Amino acid sequence: MSLVDKARIFAVEAHRGQERKYTGQPYVVHTQEVAEIVRAAGGDPCMIAAAHLHDVVEDTGASIEDVRDVFGPEVARLVWDLTDQIPLSFGNRKARKRAESDRLATCESRVQTIKLADIISNTASIAKHDPGFARVYLEEMRYLVVRLTLGDPDLQDRARQAVGL
Repeated sequence: MSLVDKARIFAVEAHRGQERKYTGQPYVVHTQEVAEIVRAAGGDPCMIAAAHLHDVVEDTGASIEDVRDVFGPEVARLVWDLTDQIPLSFGNRKARKRAESDRLATCESRVQTIKLADIISNTASIAKHDPGFARVYLEEMRYLVVRLTLGDPDLQDRARQAVGL
């Protein structure tokens, strides 16, 4: 079984029972969309696998050690870099999101490419289904997108358009 197929199956199992906010679709519809955006942008197998897994540490019972044990250190490093690392104790939401954006700006191009794909996937759904939160979210993503200068240029353009830049 390929690394990508293994990651897709792992994500399906880890997110089992979770639904996307607003749409009620299985959560993995989002992770699969992010993986497809990364694949279409020319992402390597580790990137596509990490795209499938990008939310498992934050949103499921899976740990980064589980990811490392199953997928190896390279995929685990990508997933870790995509996992929010700023603690709630850091400050209010705006301060945490800005600090997280600044951290992501220091990550390698592959991480930034996956994050851009995540932004593209999330933005349309949030803007359509929750205009009130969309104002907050879009402001956060505008701050982030301009900092992701190492990501895939086409995805940079798409993310900029998605957030209204």
